Amino acid sequence: MTGEARDRLVPAVAAAALSSPLEVGADRAAGAAATLASLLADAGCRVVALGHVGSAAQARAAGRRCAEEHVDAVALAVASWHEDYLALDLLEEWQAPLLLWPMPGVETGALCGTQQLTCYLRQLGRPYRAVFGPLEAGDCLARATSWLRAAALLARLRRARIGLAGHHVAGMTHTSPDEFALKKVVGPRVVPLDLPGLLRRAGEMPEAEARALWDSLRGRAARCRVAEEAGLDSMKVYAALRELVEREGLDALTVGCYPHLMGRVCLAASLLADEGVPLACEGDVHGAVGQLMMTLLTGAPTHNADWLDPMDDGTVVFTHCGSGSLSLAEGAGRVTLGPVRLVGRGVCALFPARPGPVTLVSLIARGGGYQCALLEGEAVPTEMVFPGNPLRVRFPQPAGDLVDWIFAEGIGHHWMAGCGHVAREVRDWAEIVGGDLRLVEP
Repeated sequence: MTGEARDRLVPAVAAAALSSPLEVGADRAAGAAATLASLLADAGCRVVALGHVGSAAQARAAGRRCAEEHVDAVALAVASWHEDYLALDLLEEWQAPLLLWPMPGVETGALCGTQQLTCYLRQLGRPYRAVFGPLEAGDCLARATSWLRAAALLARLRRARIGLAGHHVAGMTHTSPDEFALKKVVGPRVVPLDLPGLLRRAGEMPEAEARALWDSLRGRAARCRVAEEAGLDSMKVYAALRELVEREGLDALTVGCYPHLMGRVCLAASLLADEGVPLACEGDVHGAVGQLMMTLLTGAPTHNADWLDPMDDGTVVFTHCGSGSLSLAEGAGRVTLGPVRLVGRGVCALFPARPGPVTLVSLIARGGGYQCALLEGEAVPTEMVFPGNPLRVRFPQPAGDLVDWIFAEGIGHHWMAGCGHVAREVRDWAEIVGGDLRLVEP
């Protein structure tokens, strides 16, 4: 498949060094630029090396190179005191979040120059982050890399296309997007999809193609409790959705499945997740965006879940009907292909989720802006305490306190869970977005 959402989140970063020729430390600028480029490349970034920037002409040329390469962020080692207009002239050619890394040196004025620059950037409302310390691997690099990944997330979401087939479920108002605010604040735009056309196309899919897909999927499950007819129908819907993803260039999508399409689109969500394209349930555009965020940050399929009652041991179970990627199961031997709950038809993948670190987000529109709720926890082994993909999570905070927090903050009931701890990147992303995005944590 094509499209950026299927790739790992690799920040595209321009790396350079700032100095002023008369200052102590200016002679280390060229080496600092090379060192910074090497550090960022080793940390997993795609680096555009700009070299030393010490004049307005060099700054403008560097900015034009950034524009040509469409970088997600600009990283500048600061070798000495420098004129604040150097960074500003660069950013006028290509506006991107700016990382500043002043190097220690009492006589160099690198820290002093960075302070005057951050003062100016703050007044202009430009997104930036500064770290101070030796230009080497360690805590500064870890903080810088997290922030650069957040800048890359911002760029990817700005270009994202979220498909909406049907409508959000009646009675789930918080899943309905404010499309103006979504584009302005978070970045994605909504692409309306023709649901009747999608179902018509599914009906036209060749039987042999559907059978091959179904046989392959059935071979990955330990048990199958549905008729072949239901499996073939699910595979035809998956194939039709996959066509739509390709034709419309979608990064994520959602289908208004409840109640009429329950069991028909669940396996499509499972399979598309393996291809890096999240499919959220119940016409929840916000859920699709949240899943896309977690997919990009973790590089793996995500859970689309409801928050259920806390368990007696203080853990919380998250689950939906059974639309998760089979890769999220705690072992292939625990996967059952069965009918969807409530209506007893169609096919979904039923399994308890594997344990490990998790990050959860819940996104909603709010008064012309957006709110993102954020949690981190540890998933623990669980049984099938709910017919779906139960993910059982232990949080640092008492579950009762979290429930009170959810009520107090007005957080929606859908949570998107990624496998891994990436809360720092989400916080950095929220800081870069700023303005009309409100991040809430316990």
